[in-house]
Amino acid sequence: MNEREQQQAGSPVSVPRGEYRREFRPEKGTVTLIGGGPGAADLITLRGLRALETADVILTDHLGPSSCLDELIDTSAKKIVDVSKLPYGRKVAQAETNRLLIEYAREGYVVARLKGGDSFVFGRGFEEVQALTEAGISVHVVPGVTSAISVPAAAGVPITQRGIVHSFTVVSGHVPPEHPSSLNDWAALAHTGGTLAVIMGVKNASAIAHSLIENGRPSDTPVAVIEEGTTNKQRSFRGRLDELGKIIEDNDVRPPAVYVIGEVAAL
Repeated sequence: MNEREQQQAGSPVSVPRGEYRREFRPEKGTVTLIGGGPGAADLITLRGLRALETADVILTDHLGPSSCLDELIDTSAKKIVDVSKLPYGRKVAQAETNRLLIEYAREGYVVARLKGGDSFVFGRGFEEVQALTEAGISVHVVPGVTSAISVPAAAGVPITQRGIVHSFTVVSGHVPPEHPSSLNDWAALAHTGGTLAVIMGVKNASAIAHSLIENGRPSDTPVAVIEEGTTNKQRSFRGRLDELGKIIEDNDVRPPAVYVIGEVAAL
């Protein structure tokens, strides 16, 4: 039986040790967009790690493994550029990040763009892909482990559970529910019947809880709040939807944090 037949039959296929390290080698003058995972350094993917190892220049955010790059790779011969957007703090404009990516690629460097979580989940990753593509730069995308699912899991909170809930919605809480620029239909979200996983929602937690309750979500719906998930600073708290804002305030919860709204938060 050949390898293809083994795969079709469901039999295990032997992969030579280190084979993954030869599968992905970005070329000079290209950019690799890497989802770095939810926080812990060792939750980056093997492909993401390989892209970092081969990069000449790495543009980093403040989330994911960016703060512990030295634990992952030898950075001594690499140029590290911090383009973080800190919550309610210092921000590097997206246009400037795009410009730097294009500039370094055109200079012939192997460029890695390291983001937290998955780059395409509220990470502006596709904006960077568009800018690079329009500039004629080849770009690779390495998916990452999104915090919306992995952080609750690290705290023992399942997003779905047989016999309880078969759907979930990932929501950005960055914009308050009543703000004109909000694209979330909170009235509809109150009635999904599934789990809500809210990221970037610490500041607006009270307003989000109020909107959900006002639109019909029971006030005693279980909630779980996880701060700095998957890291050695992880903290988690549980309660009810009508206590969400108080939980965050009383425990001085700071970003990055994920909160889960739904019956699974009581398991």
